[in-house]
Amino acid sequence: MGFSATPGWDLRVLGYWQLRYNGLPVEVGARQKRLLAALALLHPQPRPVLAALLWPDSPERQSAGNLRASVFRISHELPRLLSATDPPQLDAAVRVDLREVRELITEVTLNGARSVPPESIDLLQEANLLPGWYEEWVIDQQDHLLNQRVDALEALARCYLVAGSFNRALGAARAAALVDPLRESAQHLLVRCHLAEDNYASAVRVYRSFRAHLGRELGVEPSAHFAELLGLEPAIADSRLLVRAMKTS
Repeated sequence: MGFSATPGWDLRVLGYWQLRYNGLPVEVGARQKRLLAALALLHPQPRPVLAALLWPDSPERQSAGNLRASVFRISHELPRLLSATDPPQLDAAVRVDLREVRELITEVTLNGARSVPPESIDLLQEANLLPGWYEEWVIDQQDHLLNQRVDALEALARCYLVAGSFNRALGAARAAALVDPLRESAQHLLVRCHLAEDNYASAVRVYRSFRAHLGRELGVEPSAHFAELLGLEPAIADSRLLVRAMKTS
């Protein structure tokens, strides 16, 4: 996702953290960086909650002081990045890439594929939130956004399937499977897309690959419903898949 050419502040939290002003990168301290990330990811939080979230191992008085110092420094060194409200918030004019993805997810949830551009699939696939950040409050948001992204990609795939746009449906289903490789519903959609194109061999490869991956990672089998989609009995799916795939290749 590119930054806007419009003058002003841009904050990126997808793929990596970066702050820009009028298109030029701006360096900030580690404390200010974490605070800005929290303000971008979370709804407005009372100061004590925000301080405890960002400095969980510090005494209450110290964490409150850290928050005051960080807010003061940002307000004086980076004008108009924060609003004048309390609790602290990013100014409404600050452009945050996460907002675009959240708005896209809402649009897909409400209206399906009717009003979203084709590049939405790539945007949802690539919207990894602050990779390499391992604080608990970030991980919670990462997991939440990942599930929302997969839900939206699956919704797009289903819409495109119904509309007969099999190539776009395949792209959306494949993106969902890449974002969450262990999610059976995404793999199920991917198989349905291949079957819609009468490509049984590719459908079989998806099933076999997913079955092996699921066994390695979790020690479980795909659902019986998944095997039935390919016209197989779950107990003998593995032995019959290869034979049937070879006949149709």
